[in-house]
Amino acid sequence: MLLALDVGNSNVTIGAFDGEKIAGRWRLRTIHEQTADEWGILIRNLFSLSSLDLAAVDGVIISSVVPVVDQPLEAMAERYFHRQPLFVNYATNLGITIRYDNPREVGADRLANGVAGYRKLGGPVAVVDLGTTINFDIVSADGVFLGGVICPGIGMSISGLVARTARLPMVDFREPEKLIGSNTVGSITSGLYYGFVGMIDGILERLRGELGGNLQSVATGGQGQLITRASRWVTRYEPDLTLEGLRFIWERNRAS
Repeated sequence: MLLALDVGNSNVTIGAFDGEKIAGRWRLRTIHEQTADEWGILIRNLFSLSSLDLAAVDGVIISSVVPVVDQPLEAMAERYFHRQPLFVNYATNLGITIRYDNPREVGADRLANGVAGYRKLGGPVAVVDLGTTINFDIVSADGVFLGGVICPGIGMSISGLVARTARLPMVDFREPEKLIGSNTVGSITSGLYYGFVGMIDGILERLRGELGGNLQSVATGGQGQLITRASRWVTRYEPDLTLEGLRFIWERNRAS
């Protein structure tokens, strides 16, 4: 069994793979002060609640964009699973080539997304990851990670809207009942939803102009499913895409 952890700025997404099948998935808050034992106890309890065997874990792979939690997670893997984790970075054997001005700058989650998008859909492919930020990760037809586009995230935008105005309320990101809002909440909801759909489609349209009309697009991340309902270019949603990318990377490195 493979334990895969995707450490983002807001959340840690955890997947347990039994072969190619994901046997368990969980999402925890990214807490910078969490110790190795706290991480270990949390994951051990998740396994127990899901009736999964902790002893069956024979590999641990981690993508992290939060360096402060790397050492506690490494210690957790060694102490609770007796495994040396594989941390994904630009030097890892990915199966794709990185063409970036400074490859060290590319987030491990973006690399995992690129690997998964290319393995599942071929290239050229754009993975739209809706997390703390909205990332577009682009892999060419011949398997080259070209880079992408990084935009402010939905939660970040909602918080900024409320913080910088005196009377606008906090709202959830959801599909509005109608385009033209007849009250403040409805107006904000419509602006957020169609604003982000329009931004995503606009960027993808420009990418199609540069890379060709055969560009494949797939969404992942928390609000990805909502976006696919109205998007012109993103019609496929893969909630576990980043975790699957980590599985692909693990299998490649285990075999090499």
